Amino acid sequence: MAEGIGRIKVRIPQSISKGEVISIKALITHPMDTGLIKDKKTGQIIPAHYINAVDVYYGGTHITHCDWTYAVSANPFMAFYIKADKAAPLKIVYKDNKGGVWEETVQINPK
Repeated sequence: MAEGIGRIKVRIPQSISKGEVISIKALITHPMDTGLIKDKKTGQIIPAHYINAVDVYYGGTHITHCDWTYAVSANPFMAFYIKADKAAPLKIVYKDNKGGVWEETVQINPK
C-alpha cells in the first residue's frame, strides 16, 4: 500500500446529551484512483485504487453500509447523524478494491 493511505480523522461534538442527534464527520486519506488517468511522467495508466465499502458500527451494532465506486473524490469526506442514546464506541471501517482495510473507533459518551 502507498504511504499515507488510510489515515482517518473522525470528529464528534465535545459535549453530547443523552438522546441527542449528533453529527459525525469522517475523513480518510486515500487516492481514489479511477483507473482512467495516465501518469504524466510514464504515460502508463494508473491502476484503479478506491474505497468500495464503508461500514459503521455503534455499540457493536451495524448501523449503516455504503457502497462507493471510483467516482468518489480523493481523500473522501463523509458526514452522518446518529442518536447518542448510550455510551459506546463508534467504529468506521473502510475497505478498498486492493484489499486494504482501515478503521477508526471513537468513544461516544453522552451525559
